[in-house]
Amino acid sequence: MAVVLREGECKDEELLLREWERQQMELKEQMIDHDTEDWQSNEVFEGLERIGGVDLSYIKGDEVNACASLVVLNYPDLKVVYEECWMVCLTTPYIPGFLAFRETPFLEEALKRLQLKDPSLLPQVIFADGNGILHHREFGVACHLGVLTDLPCVGVAKNLLHVNGLEEKYLLKEKAKDLQKGGSAFSLVGSSGKVLGMALKSCEKSTKPIYVSVGHRISLDTALRLTHSCCKYRVPEPIRQSRSTIRQLGKLV
Repeated sequence: MAVVLREGECKDEELLLREWERQQMELKEQMIDHDTEDWQSNEVFEGLERIGGVDLSYIKGDEVNACASLVVLNYPDLKVVYEECWMVCLTTPYIPGFLAFRETPFLEEALKRLQLKDPSLLPQVIFADGNGILHHREFGVACHLGVLTDLPCVGVAKNLLHVNGLEEKYLLKEKAKDLQKGGSAFSLVGSSGKVLGMALKSCEKSTKPIYVSVGHRISLDTALRLTHSCCKYRVPEPIRQSRSTIRQLGKLV
């Protein structure tokens, strides 16, 4: 059944939307879409020792209560060296294009807690379960979290967000069939001609691509190479392990 908003509620949402648009534009101006770290230019990422993964999943049938997770893995072994999983209550409304305002405060706080608890475990790069610039406003969850924490961040999505300008879905599906080897990829180009992300066959056994995009302080080429290096299965280990930690708390989406 459709939910009808009262006049006052509509006005409140309009005001909130305008404020979020303003904040999002300010944060977007701070986003860096190129490499900033020495390890990023190294073929085998020498100097990279810790990678993080974050995720937030909702309780089945519940749009308010959710479980958030942060894991840190060593690199290149991809073994979990830190994990935190906790229940959260999301009171901020969901507005398409502005999901980050609903979810990232909890993830940012987890990284701050880790910084206070044991700075030596703070990740040098974060994998976010979601999109970076592959987004209707070119500023998804991975960008938002990256800018707020000032950490390199990569967005990895399992499903393609079909933003304006991308080729028709059936054409992209045909291209995906041509990805024969693990590590093979093709560009996702928007209407302006800008490459917004890459569709990646992450491992040999994967039958569906994942979608990689820049979040903050990393180039698309480096994000793609790093993502592939972290994939034992279809989903990169930081996100897969974060999701696994969440599943330990119960039946979640």
